[in-house]
Amino acid sequence: MGLKSVLAGVALLGNLVHAVSTFSPARPPAIPLAVKGPYLNSWLNVGKDGGNGGYLAGEWARFWSQQITGWAGFIRVDGKAYNWMGAPPGADLVDQTDFSYTSTRSTFVMNVGGKVEMNVTFLSPVTPLDLRRQSLVFSYLEVGVHSLDGVNHDVQLYTDCSAEWASGDNTAIVEWDHKSSDGVAYHQFWRQNQVPISESNQLANWGTWFWSTKDVDNLSWQSGADTDVRGAFIEQGVLPNTEDTEYRAVQDQWPVFGFSNDLGSVGVSSVSTLYSIGMTQDDAIQLLGESEGNDLTTYPALWKSYFASDVEAMTFFYNDYSEASKLATDLDNKVASDSLAAAGQNYLTLTSLSVRQTFGALQFTGTDSDPLVFLKEISSNSDIQTVDVIFPAIPLILYTNPAILNYLLKPLFLNQENGHYPNTNAIHDLGTFPLARGYPDGSDEPMPLEECGNMIIMALAYAQHTGDNGYLKAHYPILKQWAGYLVDEALIPAEQISTDDFAGSLANQTNLGLKGIIGLRAMAEIADRTDNTADAQSYGDTATSYISQWQGFGINSAANPPHTTLSYGDADSHGLLYNLYANSLLGFGEDFVPKSVYDMQSDFYPTVALDYGIPLDTRHTYTKTDWMLWCAAIASEETRDTFIRLVAGWIDSTPTNMPLTDLYDAATGDYPGGLRFTARPVAGGHFALLALK
Repeated sequence: MGLKSVLAGVALLGNLVHAVSTFSPARPPAIPLAVKGPYLNSWLNVGKDGGNGGYLAGEWARFWSQQITGWAGFIRVDGKAYNWMGAPPGADLVDQTDFSYTSTRSTFVMNVGGKVEMNVTFLSPVTPLDLRRQSLVFSYLEVGVHSLDGVNHDVQLYTDCSAEWASGDNTAIVEWDHKSSDGVAYHQFWRQNQVPISESNQLANWGTWFWSTKDVDNLSWQSGADTDVRGAFIEQGVLPNTEDTEYRAVQDQWPVFGFSNDLGSVGVSSVSTLYSIGMTQDDAIQLLGESEGNDLTTYPALWKSYFASDVEAMTFFYNDYSEASKLATDLDNKVASDSLAAAGQNYLTLTSLSVRQTFGALQFTGTDSDPLVFLKEISSNSDIQTVDVIFPAIPLILYTNPAILNYLLKPLFLNQENGHYPNTNAIHDLGTFPLARGYPDGSDEPMPLEECGNMIIMALAYAQHTGDNGYLKAHYPILKQWAGYLVDEALIPAEQISTDDFAGSLANQTNLGLKGIIGLRAMAEIADRTDNTADAQSYGDTATSYISQWQGFGINSAANPPHTTLSYGDADSHGLLYNLYANSLLGFGEDFVPKSVYDMQSDFYPTVALDYGIPLDTRHTYTKTDWMLWCAAIASEETRDTFIRLVAGWIDSTPTNMPLTDLYDAATGDYPGGLRFTARPVAGGHFALLALK
């Protein structure tokens, strides 16, 4: 696959057809615009299942669950208006000539009537080592304009956002205001009826939204009905600085909040205008965890530890653009350099599309001295703190800041160590985001072997990366409890579901058994690190015995080529043995699982490859990107590159039209029947190669 994908424009609005744009390093299924948290998660649909091919003009931005997040842009050049963002009526579209993305940026280049060129950059900062900045649920939009033909042109620039950002219920009443602080002009808007710690159609029912720009003399503004505000700019090139005081429902004349900048005479030097959009919430999550009773603990949003007010947080973010941009460039460069060195351009195509998506599912809460991070299982069922969704995401977490893994696991330990879960196995999740009330009756989705193995493996991975053996000692009793479950159940797994629950339950799962056995080997090291010598010997001996027996149960050595089976004894079955990755991640290597198992699987995978990937198992033709990359990370170079080439090629050609799915049909490249995973944080698993470095 080359560095650029060239697609002919297919969207037709009015009488204007899109010109051809290049897409680099690929044309993704959806383009991240403002993606910084579970509720600031706005994308541009691209794929032909419902997108327009990747053109910013002529298509509304959408929340991951497909509600429109109204975001419009116009530009007037020498008195003629053009539409450069969204799908409002009233103006011809600009010609998009190029799109490119990095780990933190999405950039569009646009030709406006052959007279000026626009460079439009959406920047969602990701700062894992700087929790003050990471706690701010805001994103930047920078628009640069310069002359394309060498002649000066009279230019005015317009943008707005709509009240649709503030509620998943378009009948909800929204209030708004316009103010200025610390050199920043801003519209703020919010649901009139605030219902903390609740959602409507996946969007928060509480919090305040801010749409901001620099407070300068050439700025004008207006709030009001969409047709009125946008029409004023199209006709006059300026807004009247008036506020609509009739607060009303989102869908009642569609309130929008506009800014217009008179850029004056624009020549060959670029004139830049900066905006920011985002939200604040005082309280963020409720958890059944810290008390022994049934009282929920309310955790504040983490930004409150650093800023005295929401306005102060917003203005800090806006005025921090220079430093935020530098930090973003540093991360972009690091991911690019490391990915290219690890496996080349195809790998970078995938990793750089995965960073914002993964961190966009995380809610940072607590205090600066005691942070907790909560994960939303976006799109599959909206669970909070799903253990087997955190697990595939850990390569990116370990690569960027292993401490965040501690913050993710802490709510799970709090809930279970304080007696709120009756089962001896590890819990599956803590409820439905944003309410982590757990399962005091033990009625969570039953993945006992899956989650026991995941929790033990993740606890050791955190300790290995940080040297924090005190962490293991603090949690040793419950880790030992879960290890006891693995001793009883890992070698011969009973009929149950695994993390791939959509595939159905199955007894004697080869891959699931391997996870439990590696979990026991991990427990042996945990016991050793915490001076529990007898336990270390016992768990180590059991794991060694089990892995030897497992090879007899789970390998079809008579096949040509030989391979592991999906389930013990089913000679014709096979599947991705992705749990083998944990053996390498924890450094056990060939001393525990023989090299012959690695080589066998590496040789086998290419023989069952389809057009867009290697199937998850023999029950279906669908596959998962996270697990393919886990397998790629521990395969031969040739097989590794095959996995990555297939996934990168899929990104550039899939008809799927929503934020990157981790589950698709390897034969068609489309969604599998009835399943549309999107925007899930398991994309962090694409960093599997880099987490081993």
